[in-house]
Amino acid sequence: MGGIISHAAAPPPPLLVTPEIPPHGLPLAGAIPTEKAEGNKSENVDWLNLPCPVSYDEIQRETMMSLKPELFEGLRFDFTKPLSPKFSLSHSVFMGSLEVPSQSPETIKVPTAHYEFGANFLDSRCMLFGRILTDGRMSARVKYDLTDSFSMKMNAQLTNEPHFSQGMFNFDYKGKDFRTQLQLGNNSFYGANYIQSVTPHFALGGEVFWLGHQRKSGIGFASRYCTDKMIATAQVASTGIVNLTYVQRVSDKVSLVSEFMYNHLSREVTTTVGYDYLLRQMTCWCEERFHDILDTTHNSLGIEVEQVSVAWSN
Repeated sequence: MGGIISHAAAPPPPLLVTPEIPPHGLPLAGAIPTEKAEGNKSENVDWLNLPCPVSYDEIQRETMMSLKPELFEGLRFDFTKPLSPKFSLSHSVFMGSLEVPSQSPETIKVPTAHYEFGANFLDSRCMLFGRILTDGRMSARVKYDLTDSFSMKMNAQLTNEPHFSQGMFNFDYKGKDFRTQLQLGNNSFYGANYIQSVTPHFALGGEVFWLGHQRKSGIGFASRYCTDKMIATAQVASTGIVNLTYVQRVSDKVSLVSEFMYNHLSREVTTTVGYDYLLRQMTCWCEERFHDILDTTHNSLGIEVEQVSVAWSN
């Protein structure tokens, strides 16, 4: 549109009757169209049918996947051979170095190599995983769904070194809009947690634990806000740990992730930022993912992971 100039004589314009405006302006109903007003109304929330939240120990699962991938130094080869739709065998070879804890500021690395053999069983209600290494270590994981709402999990690690074997039992109950868990472990460890959906996108939870062997107890609280585009979590514990995370989904393939960690006892603060980029994904056979991570301890990491599934026939 633009200005129009005409030299032709035009007929006189019709008389316009300007409505009289009240001294206090137009009423709100007349100023805002009815359709727009209805569109701005918040959706009705059925508070008796809120969604079930994620479990308390998986509040930060998106952050853990992006900022804390499984890292190793050296060469590792993993191979899984399915024998039936429910049973498979796995083989893993690792050659590299491991960091040994020490009191000196210098990092001590020891060369190592081992072979790992595993067996896996997957069913609609039961999952069994077993691993054994050439150095004598063994590990096992079991998950069994007793009902649609109640399940049991067991994790065990056995070593030749005394006092280093561990075992943990978890009993999970999934409600309509809440989850709760009871934990029992060796060294007289007892724990319990509970998380409840407060709104369709917001959940609050808490946990308590007792270490009988060390005579220590603790309590913690957590919150999680989740939408289609972002995920924010906050956790605080009586042990002095404050943890904040934020995940922004830029697209179906790109996610931006950040984490803030504060330790009140050691007065240490760590901030980590990174992104997760799904390079390509092909149904049933290939997934390639790239992680780039940077934190305030001057550690920078770039890792590319490619998972390939190959169909074998005898």
